[in-house]
Order: sequence, then C-alpha cells, then structure tokens
Amino acid sequence: MTTTDEGRAPATVLPGSAPRPVPGAAAGPGRLRMALTLGVFVALGPLTIDMYLPALPTITDELATTSSTVQLTLTGTLIGLALGQLVLGPLSDALGRRRPLLAGTALHVLASLLVLVAPNVAVLGVLRLLQGAGAAGGAVIAIAVVRDLYDGRAAATMLSRLFLVIGAAPVLAPTLGGEVLRFTSWRGVFVVLAVYGLLLLAVGTATLRETLPPERRRSSGVRGTLRSYRELLRDRTFVGLVMVAGLTMAGLFSYVSGSSFVYQDEFGLDEQQFALFFGAGAVFLIGATQLNPVLLRRWQPQQLLVWATVAGAAAGLVLLLLAVTGTGGLFGVAGPLWGVLAACGLALPNAPALALSRHGDAAGTAAALLGAIQFGVGALVAPLVGLLGNDAAAIGIVVVAALGLAILTLMLVVRPWRLPAVDPATV
Repeated sequence: MTTTDEGRAPATVLPGSAPRPVPGAAAGPGRLRMALTLGVFVALGPLTIDMYLPALPTITDELATTSSTVQLTLTGTLIGLALGQLVLGPLSDALGRRRPLLAGTALHVLASLLVLVAPNVAVLGVLRLLQGAGAAGGAVIAIAVVRDLYDGRAAATMLSRLFLVIGAAPVLAPTLGGEVLRFTSWRGVFVVLAVYGLLLLAVGTATLRETLPPERRRSSGVRGTLRSYRELLRDRTFVGLVMVAGLTMAGLFSYVSGSSFVYQDEFGLDEQQFALFFGAGAVFLIGATQLNPVLLRRWQPQQLLVWATVAGAAAGLVLLLLAVTGTGGLFGVAGPLWGVLAACGLALPNAPALALSRHGDAAGTAAALLGAIQFGVGALVAPLVGLLGNDAAAIGIVVVAALGLAILTLMLVVRPWRLPAVDPATV
C-alpha cells in the first residue's frame, strides 16, 4: 500500500499490486541472499544485548560495584537501541540505507573496542548505550530495506525470515558468551563483538546494494523528521498496529525475563535442564515464524495477526490458571508457555508488515518508530514480572494483560476487517 508524500491515509494501490523496480528484489535465490545479508545485521542487536550476560557476576566483582548497577548497563543498551532507531531510521530515509547502516555498525565497533579500557561501571554503561545505538542500524534499516523491496505478504514472508534470526540469536548468544569466557576475560566478549562488527562492515560494503534511489529520499532536516513522526502518529491504524507489535513483544519479553526464575527456582531445574527447556521454547517461537510464510499463501496477514493474538491470550490464560492451581507441574507451565511463544512467532512478522505497508514513502522513519516502541514496551516488562513475583503466575498475568490489550487494540483501533486484501502472488 502506498501513501502520499505527506504520510496521510493510504492510497488505493494494494500491497504487492505494483512491485517496485528496485535492484535486489528478485525472488528465489536473490531473496534468500537478501535475507541472509539482512539477517547478519539484525543479529548484531540480540548478540550485543545477551552475549555478555554470563559475565555479569564477574563484571560486578572486577569493577567493585553491585549487581543491580551492572544490570543497568543492560538497560543502557536497550535505551541505545530505542534512541538509535529513532535517529538512524529518518537518516536512512534522507541519505539512503547503506551509509547509515554502515555508520551505525562502525559506531558499534568503536564502542566495543573502548570497553577494553573502561575503568568503571559508569563508563561501561555509556559505552553500552553507544553499542546499542550503533546496533540499532541493523534492526531498523533491515526492516526499511524489506519495505523498499517488498509489499504485503512478500514483506511479511521476508520479515518471518528475519525473525528466525531474532528468535535464534538471543538463545545462542549467552551460550556463545559462556564459551568465550572459558578462554578469556569478560572484556574478550566485546572483542568478539567488535570482530563481528568488522565482518559486517566488510559484508555490507561488498554485497549490500542501495535500495532507496535518490528520487524517493526525504531530506527534510530535524523539523521534517519531527513532522514525519507527527504524521505517523496521526495515522490511527499505523499506531494501532505498532502498539499491537509492542504488546506482543511484551508477551515475549515476559517469558525471557521470568523463565529462568520459573524453571530454576520454582521447579528446581539445573542450568543444563533450564537451557533445554528454554531452547525448546525457542523452537516453538522460531518454528512459528517459519510457518508464517506457508500460512500466508492461504490467509491474509491481518487474519493471522488476529488469530495469533487470540491464541496467545488463550495460552496465557491457561498458564495462569494452571500456575495458580498448581495443576500439571512443570509441563503444565511449559506447555502453555510454548503456546504463547508460538503465537508471538506468528504475530510478530505480520504486525510490522501491515504497519509499514501504510508508509512506504517513509519506511525508515516508520520502522524506527515501530522498533523504538517495541523495545520500549518490551523493556518495561522485565521489572513488572519481577514485581509480580517472578513466577509462572506472574508471566501468565503479564501475557494475558498484554495480549488482551493487543486484541482490544486490533478490534477498536486497527479494525483488521477494513484493511485491504493483498495478492497471494507476492509471497
């Protein structure tokens, strides 16, 4: 779907009905290469967030600080990711996609190397914020590139491929960090991140072509950027879809933030058993994201989004009831949790695809607002789960509340039955 230059309501052109003549939008192997290229950039954010987690106790001791203070360096990373997207997204609309993406990655590499000489936790926190800001380029610009090249179901299909990376990277990152710590200190983790960033710079320079031609760029300065954000926020349906994406991410973050306490403290699993159950949950999440393109051949993205949020809320309600009554033991909790993850895996690619289809003329700005709200809403969940008790019931309460609000937003704000159908041939 297209919009006017001012970002107003969408025109009558349906998503996928008028493919753009942009290099790199080929199907088959070309689409796979694009997915792989974007995927390695998208992975930088999750790796940056999670790879150093096994080193937190060591960092606490070495920098002579408290565990809660060290955890704030993780908060700094999330803030950097949110703010970085708000800056790099509009820049990519004005300058094209490649230069902001490579500049953000270079900032990440520089911040990672400076961690090697960070003398205290305050400096580490600032550098982690800069790391997050640099990694934000991969997150927001990859989505904008998808919007440059694809519409409708094809966009949702490509986003499903990227969510494979987003789902797998957080699971693998702590394990990878733990292996690195076997051979080096915690600062060595940041050396690995810097090397990965340098490889991304080489890959991006050599293989990633510009997908936003000069005639489609929006060079309007700070005031123009703020005006673009204001116009996006005036689009009721766009805002509704962004909030649905953020609330779905909240459901996912409730699992990530609380699962270790549930599995290990509540049910007494050791670290290896926890890793097994956590990995099983990732299989459901990733499997659903990869099932999404198959389902899109038969159903509309808005249909799948409704079904997924309803299914996720239902699974969360089952989780809450079983947890409160103590029914089913470990698998009485794990089963509904896996259902929640599968539902999130179906919802997460479709909500952004539908939202971005409304603002193809400002895909970078729209993707930035989408990503910032997703990280912002998701980041609020971790302390909320903790305040409610860090147990299975707490996760269930957050999931039911978040996905229940997502359903209400869909029905009252988005009204998915009013969204135009898209062409199955674009998948």
